[in-house]
Amino acid sequence: MKEVEQNYARTFSTAAGAAVLAHLRRITIERVLGPNASDSELRGLEAQRALVHQIETLIQRGK
Repeated sequence: MKEVEQNYARTFSTAAGAAVLAHLRRITIERVLGPNASDSELRGLEAQRALVHQIETLIQRGK
């Protein structure tokens, strides 16, 4: 697993990688759904947030 973590760290350590990660954060973690959001919308967004969080965790482990 260490090799995978290092690959994530290398990939997202570039300027382009940092820009992509920032974009992923904006469209998932920083996104707010309104009060009319359906259960499936909430679940879908939470799954996306979990994936971005997993990517960030792998980056930190790979450093």
